[in-house]
Amino acid sequence: MTLKVSFEIFPPRTEKTEASLYEALDQLAPLEPEFVSMTYGAGGSSRDVNNRILKELGKRKDFETAAHLTCVGQSKAEIDELIDTWTGYGIKRFVALRGDMPEPGQPYKPHPEGYENTADLVEVLAKRGAKDISVGCYPEVHPDSPSQEADIEHLKRKIDAGATRAISQFFFDVEAFLRFRDKAEKAGINVPLVPGVLPVHDYHKMVRFANMCGAIVPDWLGPRFEGLDDDPETRGQVGAIIAAELCSALQAEGVDRFHFYTLNRAPLTHAVCRQLGIQPRMEEAA
Repeated sequence: MTLKVSFEIFPPRTEKTEASLYEALDQLAPLEPEFVSMTYGAGGSSRDVNNRILKELGKRKDFETAAHLTCVGQSKAEIDELIDTWTGYGIKRFVALRGDMPEPGQPYKPHPEGYENTADLVEVLAKRGAKDISVGCYPEVHPDSPSQEADIEHLKRKIDAGATRAISQFFFDVEAFLRFRDKAEKAGINVPLVPGVLPVHDYHKMVRFANMCGAIVPDWLGPRFEGLDDDPETRGQVGAIIAAELCSALQAEGVDRFHFYTLNRAPLTHAVCRQLGIQPRMEEAA
């Protein structure tokens, strides 16, 4: 089975973190990812940084870039302008998401002049030249969803609108993903469902993030990191082992694509990929 991987990064906030990001990408690119996606910060300086970094990434020849785009807080005209700007940079891949409101816990409310939902965003991306559109999916139910069945119905609408794959929220329960995959297939969803994998660098930060996005942290996970707060090297090794175990179990069930949430760090993701048998291009590695 030939594995395909993709990597997610976020826009750097300082010159130092920007340099670290490019260093991480140089380390990950030889693994020949299907694409590298960059998350999106709407409005103000965040948008300026997004544009500048995407313009640079669009010039790279060692991987393709996918730009995240969200519905929240933007009018149709603003979103359409961004799509045209980014496709002008040579970017033809997109990750279309609803997005979250600025304040945690605030119910989602569409922009009065914006796109109503992700399916609408997917449709306009397809019309404006996107060649590949990823959307999100939730093996453990989206926090705003009444049920997994509702999640799958919404995913079906996004696929019908033109999405070419769905990338999952990160998770640690292999069976939860497999059950979700089975239900999606029964609902007629036939695009790749790609597990989102988060190699844990910092357990406490991961728990806070999981609480925000509805990911379940299993009871067995915390004890693996006990006593390692001041030992980042061992902590990283543990995180890589857990992620590799997750991927290997999914691979045994026929999963052949993985999307890694890198947090702009290469070592753990690189280690997991090597454990899965993904070898870097030798000319690059040298």
